[in-house]
Amino acid sequence: MAGRPTREVDWDAAYRDQLPRVYNYLRYRIGNEADAQELTSRTFEKAWRSRTLYRRDLAGFSTWLFTIAQNLAIDHLRARRPHLPLEAALEVVSAESPHDEAERDSNLARLALLMERLAERDQEVVALKYGADLSNREIARLTGLSESNVGTLLHRAVRELRSAWESRENSHER
Repeated sequence: MAGRPTREVDWDAAYRDQLPRVYNYLRYRIGNEADAQELTSRTFEKAWRSRTLYRRDLAGFSTWLFTIAQNLAIDHLRARRPHLPLEAALEVVSAESPHDEAERDSNLARLALLMERLAERDQEVVALKYGADLSNREIARLTGLSESNVGTLLHRAVRELRSAWESRENSHER
């Protein structure tokens, strides 16, 4: 059964709006800038090729698009193990001083290691929340979890990350 007409989606506007969110999600989730760029491209290509299947009455465009991105990320992660979820964040260029950049790089590397300790599902929700900047409701739609469960998972994951972060800082102070 074909979806509604594609003219309902302004593809130029959707691309401009969703590209940064899809890319950031994939960068958080995959951990490699080049792979994130490739998967972002493939997400939009697949969405374009499948545009007649999009049904506005079943899901919002961003939910449909992120489902495509999630599936591509899952396939990519299955094809290569192990991974560093936040590795690509280390390559972000900024106007910071060399000291600030070194400190940021160290912190991001540390966060990437701490993220690896989280369960896959927790890594996914953290990447969707902080990488793609999605709401708990959007994450719930994408993952099939309840909105309250997403909130609970995020709370626990952030608490776990914070605790691991602080315990390491305290051990360095001794």
